[in-house]
Formats: sequence, structure tokens, C-alpha cells
Amino acid sequence: MIAERALKTLEFDKVRAQVAEFCTSSLGKQQIEKLVPETDFEKVGELLKEMDEGLAILRVKGHVPMGGIFDIRPHVKRAQIGGMLSAMELMEISSTIRASRILRNFIEEIEEKEEIQIPHFIERKNQLPVLTALQHEIDECIDENGAVLDSASVELRNIRQQLRSAEARVRQKLDSLVRGPGAAKMLSDTIITIRNDRYVIPVKQEYRSYYGGIVHDQSSSGQTLFIEPESVVQINNEIQRLKVREKAEIEKILSALSAKVREAASDLLVLVNILGDIDAILAKAKYGAKNKCTKPAVNNEGYLRLIQARHPLIPIEKAVPNTIEFGREITAIVITGPNTGGKTVTLKTVGLCTLMAQAGLPIPASDGSELSVFRQVFADIGDEQSIEQSLSTFSSHMVNIVGILNQFDEHSLILFDELGAGTDPQEGAALAISILDEVVGRGARVMATTHYPELKAYAYNRKGVINASVEFDIETLSPTYRLLIGVPGRSNAFEISKRLGLKDSIINRAKSFTGTDRREVESMIASLEESRRKAEQDAEEAHEILLEAQKLHDELEEKLNEWNIKKESLENKAKEKARHIIENAKKEAEQIIKELREMQQNANRVIKEHELIEAKKRLEDILPEENPILKKQAKIRERAQNLQPGDEVKVLSFGQKGTLIEKASEHEWVVQIGMLKMKIDESDLEYVAPEKEKQAVKLTTVKNRNPHVKWELDLRGERLEDAILKTEKYLDDALLANYSRVTIIHGKGTGALRQGIHEYLRKHKRVRSFRLGEAGEGGLGVTIVELK
Repeated sequence: MIAERALKTLEFDKVRAQVAEFCTSSLGKQQIEKLVPETDFEKVGELLKEMDEGLAILRVKGHVPMGGIFDIRPHVKRAQIGGMLSAMELMEISSTIRASRILRNFIEEIEEKEEIQIPHFIERKNQLPVLTALQHEIDECIDENGAVLDSASVELRNIRQQLRSAEARVRQKLDSLVRGPGAAKMLSDTIITIRNDRYVIPVKQEYRSYYGGIVHDQSSSGQTLFIEPESVVQINNEIQRLKVREKAEIEKILSALSAKVREAASDLLVLVNILGDIDAILAKAKYGAKNKCTKPAVNNEGYLRLIQARHPLIPIEKAVPNTIEFGREITAIVITGPNTGGKTVTLKTVGLCTLMAQAGLPIPASDGSELSVFRQVFADIGDEQSIEQSLSTFSSHMVNIVGILNQFDEHSLILFDELGAGTDPQEGAALAISILDEVVGRGARVMATTHYPELKAYAYNRKGVINASVEFDIETLSPTYRLLIGVPGRSNAFEISKRLGLKDSIINRAKSFTGTDRREVESMIASLEESRRKAEQDAEEAHEILLEAQKLHDELEEKLNEWNIKKESLENKAKEKARHIIENAKKEAEQIIKELREMQQNANRVIKEHELIEAKKRLEDILPEENPILKKQAKIRERAQNLQPGDEVKVLSFGQKGTLIEKASEHEWVVQIGMLKMKIDESDLEYVAPEKEKQAVKLTTVKNRNPHVKWELDLRGERLEDAILKTEKYLDDALLANYSRVTIIHGKGTGALRQGIHEYLRKHKRVRSFRLGEAGEGGLGVTIVELK
């Protein structure tokens, strides 16, 4: 279990509070409030899978019916010990059972349609107890407002009918009194009211003897008396007796229902726990969808790769994303740089993302991120000064560090903020280096921040350690909060001073006071930064070219394989057909020869002319007819002799379609295949006849095309939620432009973006059909959409 100190230091409780806001019941909130990171690799994997199923359900369905769920555990436990539940408590039990039934039907509908794969939700659905009978029994007696219905029993219906009749008689008698002659004079107000559960009228003090009866109350001034007239005393007595009987009958009904709850107590507790689990899972998914989080892959090898990760407690619009990777060859990162540059935020981002993933929460990072499951996470971050213990900042840090060094192992993640700070710089730097050596030497993963310049050279002399820094913009004199891996931080004091107007003479004098070694190190760092920027730019360009080349290579290889398989199949079929033709021809020829020989041997028989003609015709019929497909191909080859620029052709060796650009030489053409232009020998080209229907569609589309709407939409690098919004707008624009076909580029990647786009297209009313692109269209990286 992860230490509570690390959870508090990294503010994991604040993340829990944010997730709890997305719960729809107190059951789910209680689950989230108890949420802690797991340390078992298999358990973490299952938590993330079920959370991802929740994200898929929300993406496809938009919501999950979770209303009407109450925490009925106290009611059930009281029923278990023989207590009688109130009507309101029984109503809450019925409502919770009804909510579980609605949720079960919702999950079963998804399961039947097979829209998405949700095995964890289906497993929980199967575990939900079916308590419909108990719900119906309660609903027959209790309404949705927690009141006992007349239909709860025959006795209760009779009692209430009598009660309503008696109350009507009382009101009738009292109504005749308040409307009688002189009533306006003798009554304070012409109304009927209730005192002590009995019907009374407000009489002025001086007329009390006129009505007689019983005085139940008086006004604060004493001028008005609330009198029960003698004429209604008996009827009011009857009403009280009926109310006593009503109460007894209601208690009898509630006791019977409480007994039913007691019988189903264990099932009800199971049902409540499962509903709480589902509510908590969906709260995680809703949090992820709201904050543009993703499900990370997990490993058990200490490897971390966060792509464009943000601090989860910083608003999205303010957070600066960073990509951080280490844990294999590199097991430690030392971050140097000035204060307020974002070093501490970087540490907390790594720590919090790790804790969130191990708790089954999505992380604020891009698709493709990966985190390790650690047995322990340690964090020494912030001002640790302790007034109560009379410890300085340095002493408090050291107490914490000593505790970490006594507990960590190779399966730990350790985060040090300002390692060695608060003491003599030379001694502090030496201690920092020694502590890092100890942690790295024992195989833990560590990130540390420091001010000490001695640690800038640390990574160059230690295997498995790399420098990093937070970028500083000299132009704006402010940090960019962008993490630079592989480059140590450098002092910007001289540059900042110069930008602020300090004289060059003063700055040059100051530089002369710094040692030669320091100036060389600063110069080396500046050179490294410049080299890094250029290397990043070159690497990005090379990566794009490599991806395009690899894409084309894969598509051509796939087509070539398909062509070879098809060619081999056709050859085998042709050989088999030819064999049958030859065998049949041989048999027929042998039969004809046999018949002719018999005619020749029969000397007494004259062979007639028509018999010879018939035998000759039979021999000619043995020859196979010319294949109409071969005829058509011959015509196409004949047409290929007169190819023209703009003709559509098929490159036989690639199996790709292309367009003729121009004649390269006597027997070569320049052919455009997708984005590529290449010279192809005329013998390798096959003319493709145009289809009139396609030409008509193309002409209509071009005629009505909106020049501001492109034929394709590029979604590479987009998050799924943003990609779906862009796809929705693009399809609207394409329909207005009267397009019948468009292309959506989503790339190959992990396939998550492609799957999400396909799920959205299936539900779009104006999408006729869609398919993955062919080799010449982009292959698995694009989707071709036909619009209605």
C-alpha cells in the first residue's frame, strides 16, 4: 500500500475530491473517498480496463441511468435486528431496486447489440440480485412520496373511507355554524381550523357560551377562543378512534414489509455495493472525459512514458504539457534551473499520474502514455520546516530522506525536490550526489530537482542518469514551463541583466569574476541547447518522411502479396481448366478416330458425305472457345498502344492504380500513384476504362463543390473527443457542399482514434457507408465515407 505521506504530499486527496463530484449517489462518493492506489499489477490492469469500459459507454450512449439510488444499508441493518422501517425508508429501498433493474436492462441492451465490449460491466450486471418481487410489494403499499396507500390493505381502505366520511360530517356541521346567522358577529374569522387534532371554530371571548362545547386553545391576546362545539364532539371522538385504528393498521403493514426486507437483507447489501462500484467507475470515466484524460498502458518494469502530460490540478487552459520518458536505460532524471520555472510541478505531475493510474483513474496525458506499477511512491517536496519539532528546513528534509532510504527498493518511485537544500552549498551538493548514487545504485526510479551547479555535470559521469531543465525565454524574461530532457539548466543572470538595461561594462566585469571552467560549462550548455533544437527539428522532419515511406511501403507490400496470391490462384484455376479441356478433347478425339476406323474396316458399308462432315465438325468443336474476358483484356491492351496523358491505368507490378502525366520516353510514361510520381515501362501498364456513372457523379460533385471545403479531414494527433467534434462539423460542411464522398485521415497508431470515429459514423444519419482506404488511398490510416 502506498504511504499516506506521499498521497498527502502529492495532493492525491484533491484529485479524489474532483472525481467524487461526478458521482450520482452517496454510495459512489463513499467509494471514491476511500480510493487508494493499488500496488498489484493485475489489479491495476483490471481497474483501468473497467474505467475504460465506462468511457466507451459514455462515448457511445452519452449517459448511464443511475438516478434513484439511496444508501439503504442503515435501513437494511435495522430490519435485520427486527426494527420496523418507516414508509420513507421502504420507498428508498424500492427506488434503489428499481434503479438496479433499469441499469441491468441498459447493460443488457448494449450486450445484445454488441455495440461495444464491456465484459466488466456485464459481469457486475450478472451479479446484481433480482429483487423485483420485493419492489412490487413495496410499491403496492407505499407511493413515491413515502406515504402509505389506501390499497395497502382492505382494512386500511375501510378505515380511511370511514375517516373521510366522519371528517366530511364534521366539516358540514361546522360549516353550517360559521355561515349561520350572527356568525360574522360572534366569530373572529369564518373558518374551520384544527387544534389538538380536533376540528374547532374561532369564537370571540364574549360569545363562548353561545356555542358551548370544549375550549382547546386561545389566541395570544385572549380575545379569541378555539372551541369544539358540542354538536361535533361525538363525531370528533369517532375520528380520533379511527385515526388510532389507522395508525395500528399502518404499523402492521410496515412491519410486514420490514420482515420482507429482512428476508432479502443479504441480497440488498450486495446490490448496494455493486451499484456503488458502478457509480464510482462511471465517476472516474466522467472525470476523464471532462478533463481530456486517457487510459495509460501499464507495465511492471519501472518504465514511464508520459506524452504531453499535464498537472491534473492545474486548469487545462493554463497547464503546459510535457513529455517525460525514463525507467529503462535511464533510471534517474536530475532537473536543474531557476525557481518558479516549473520543476516542482513536473515532479508532482509524474507522481500524481502514477498514483492516479494505480487507482484506476485516467491520466491527463495523450494516447500512448505508459506507466509502471510501483510498490511504493516516496515524495520529499515542499517546505518541510517543523516549528513543533524545532527542526530547520534542512533537518526536516533529512528526516524524511532518511525514512525513504530505509524503506525503498528497486520497485519504488522517488521524487526529491531541492535535494540537499537548506545548508552549505558545497556540503549540500555533495550530500545530494551521494544520496542519488545510493538510490540509483539500488535500482529505484528517481526524479530530483536542485539548484546546485555541481549536479549539472552529474549525469555526464553516471550511467543511467540524465540531465533535464526547465526552459527560460530570454525575450520575455519568463519561464515557458517546458521540460528539456538531456540539457542541464544554466544561469540566465547576465542575459536578464542585460535585457533589463545593466551596462555592458558591469556585465563584462562580472563575467571576469567567474571561473574559466564555469564559463566553459555555460558555453557548453548553450551549445547543447542549440544542438537540441536543431536535432528536434531534423528528427521531426525525418520522422514524418519515414512514416510516409513506411506507409507507402506497407501498402505496396500488401498489394503485391494480394496480387501474388491472386495470380497464383488464377494460374492454378487456368491450369486445372486447361487439364480438363485437354482430357475431354483427347477422349472425344479418340472416340471419333475409333468410329472412323470402324467405318473404314467395314468394307461393305459406304461412308456417306454427311458423316464425314459431322465427324470433322465434332473435331473442330473440341477446340476451346475464345474466353470473352481474354477478348476484353486484348482490347484493353490494344487501347494501351494509344495511351494519352490523363488516362487512368493500372501498374501491373504494383497492383496500384495511377494517372498518366506525360510520356517520358519511347516506351516509358510518368505515372502519378497517390503522392508519388515514377517512370513506368509501357509494358507494365494496363489501361483502365472509365465508368460513365463515376464520371457523372464526379461532374455533379465538382459543379456544386464549395471551394472552401476540402475533400479530406486530417485528425492525426487529435484527442478522440476533439476529433469527433471536428468530424461532426466537417460532415455538415461536406453535405452543404454537396459532396458524395469524403476522406477522414486518422492515422494508424493504436487504433483507438479510428475505432471512435467509426462508432460515430455508424450513428450518423447522413452517412450511407464507410470503409478503410485501399492501398492507393491511404490504407488503414484513412476512412472513405459515402454520404447520402
